[in-house]
Amino acid sequence: MLLAIPDLLSPEELSRVRATLEAADWADGRLTAGTQSAAVKHNLQLPEDGQAARSARAIVLGALDRSALFFSAALPRRVFPPLFNRYEGGMRFGNHVDNAIRTHAASGARLRTDLSATLFLADPESYDGGELVIDDTYGAHTVKLPAGHLVLYPSTSLHRVEPVTRGTRLACVFWLESLVREDAQRALLFDLDAAIGSLRQAHGESAPVVSLTGIYHNLLRRWAQA
Repeated sequence: MLLAIPDLLSPEELSRVRATLEAADWADGRLTAGTQSAAVKHNLQLPEDGQAARSARAIVLGALDRSALFFSAALPRRVFPPLFNRYEGGMRFGNHVDNAIRTHAASGARLRTDLSATLFLADPESYDGGELVIDDTYGAHTVKLPAGHLVLYPSTSLHRVEPVTRGTRLACVFWLESLVREDAQRALLFDLDAAIGSLRQAHGESAPVVSLTGIYHNLLRRWAQA
């Protein structure tokens, strides 16, 4: 399931993150790439353990915590600490699949990557190129969202970032281990949760709504790996 989450960051949060990134020192993005990714990755990245990354990361994690849409779609068990990258002057990230397991350098904690996320931080009119292209069984999906918007997609997907030919593309990327490992099961739960929400708004806590809510939780109980 590929899902856009609009306005994850408020305008004030977006402004704070941008100010932090503008004042930061950047490093070669290949420092955190796997063997295959390093061969096709050409961008800049904030050092993971730097103050700028920690400050911006706290803002992003706070926004995720309050997003009901994010929680419903991802059912997050663990979130890899968000990273921040920068593309300019022809930089790109060629076709790759994200590593199945990510290891946090500071803590040594390991996380299975079920979902990948890109949070766009630059206005799309401010740069040319830089589209995120995600391939799945339905073809190639080109994603270039407004600043503050997030896209979620399965980490099993082949994807790339097209070359940036004008301006600067800023983004936050991270990975999630979900309570529900299989994408098809997560998608079914997401659709069911959305339908229950619509019915609740229209009919309140009617008997069918209560029954469907029970079905949702029984499916989650069956599929979740808590």
